[in-house]
Amino acid sequence: MTRVLFGVLRILIALVASFLAFVAGALVLGGYVPAIPKAGIIGAVLTGQYPLHVALIGLAGLLLGLLALRLGLRRWGRALTVVTSVATAGAVVVAGLQAKAAYEAGTDVQWAEMFTEIAYPGAKPDVTETFAGDLQADVYLPRAASAKTPAIVLAHAGGFHTFDRGDLRGTGRWLADHGVAAIAVDYRLSAPGAPTWDRAPQDFVCALAWTRANAARFNLDVDRLSMGGMSAGGGLALNAAFRLQAGEITSSCGDVPPPPASVVGFYPVTDVSEMWTRNVTGSRNAAVLYTGGSPSEFPDRYREVSPKTFVRPGLMPTLLVVGDRDRSARPEDVTAFARLLTDNGVPVTTEILPFAEHSPDDAYGSLPAQHSRQILLDFLS
Repeated sequence: MTRVLFGVLRILIALVASFLAFVAGALVLGGYVPAIPKAGIIGAVLTGQYPLHVALIGLAGLLLGLLALRLGLRRWGRALTVVTSVATAGAVVVAGLQAKAAYEAGTDVQWAEMFTEIAYPGAKPDVTETFAGDLQADVYLPRAASAKTPAIVLAHAGGFHTFDRGDLRGTGRWLADHGVAAIAVDYRLSAPGAPTWDRAPQDFVCALAWTRANAARFNLDVDRLSMGGMSAGGGLALNAAFRLQAGEITSSCGDVPPPPASVVGFYPVTDVSEMWTRNVTGSRNAAVLYTGGSPSEFPDRYREVSPKTFVRPGLMPTLLVVGDRDRSARPEDVTAFARLLTDNGVPVTTEILPFAEHSPDDAYGSLPAQHSRQILLDFLS
């Protein structure tokens, strides 16, 4: 009986180790080779955002693999130790490369946050107010600021049809704690039969106008107001800012404000027609909802909402940030957009985050998220 129990126990240990080896191995492999189906999607996201968590999974598998080896499962145990050792080392290398890039950018890396802030934090704005009818703005203000502060009006991600300003609470609070006011705003979202290509950009312009109108109350420097956003919000910010500079956009709440001093696009949409053409993770549906149809049906709408259309000399300084494994806002597309800006004499800063997929800052404590916040702060300061 004892021998039977011993045999069952070591098989169970080996099975658990095998499961951990499979998980860690698949995630790390996908992180390094995003082209692999399925694993390349999940692995690039999870290994990029949680490399040390993946390393711990691999380490647990390694310890159990060594135990299986010690208990007499030699071939199985050896295979497990090799796979888990490689997976653990691979995950640690990812964290090391991300940390190196973050430290080189001057980031005060908070290692504990990688484990305590794995999603959006529970930060709250200082003020929430309504503008443009029923849209809302969350205002994050530096505490006890003696001088007028720079500020950024932020548009959230979500393919123009989902999510809200609350997704920006971590970034907003962090910026305010580091001396930059942040105003996270809603804009009208598209829905089936209700495109917002001609309303969302105007809502964001209205948000800038509202911010300028309240600058004295919030102690903001109107000469250092920026517009920015993430993903679809990044495209919205670039589009609105460039069209303001060109004098080719209105506001949904009256007067059109002056252009912002600068503009920021985190993993941004630069050409909405590419969302339809490439169709990554539902981007075609998002483009159709936003514009009301396909590029062949509404070419003028697609041109009007694409930042690429309005690139010309005289635009404001621009910051572009993207992950090197982003499948939606591909780094090659973002860098090509940056070259277009440069060719037109526009001051542009482009930052590529290592081992980062789309929306890496969804994991607030991750190294790419901490790194990207430092990049943003330096640009705005």
